[in-house]
Amino acid sequence: MIPGMNPKMLKQAMKRMGIKQQELDAKEVIIKTEDKEIIVRNPQVLKVNMGGQETLQISGQLEERKLKEFTEEDVDTVAEQANVTKEKAREALEKKGGDLAAAILLLKAD
Repeated sequence: MIPGMNPKMLKQAMKRMGIKQQELDAKEVIIKTEDKEIIVRNPQVLKVNMGGQETLQISGQLEERKLKEFTEEDVDTVAEQANVTKEKAREALEKKGGDLAAAILLLKAD
């Protein structure tokens, strides 16, 4: 919002310019990159449509989480310990962010 401007007038001006704005009721926003996740807690998300192009404006409390990578040796260990195929071990490691113990427990629970 523009400081000092009446919100109702601002909304009317945006409508005249063809700008539509909608607030989305989001609980959490997660942006995944190759090596990390950016989590936005208590987000305020606005979807803006201007000239047929939609954009999102997100604000909130940011938390960055580095994605843990795992090796082929980790896959072998999980597969051996949980007595499953390497494919199932890899899937469990991906689900558990590379945490070997959590992946083994997940597979043993099945």
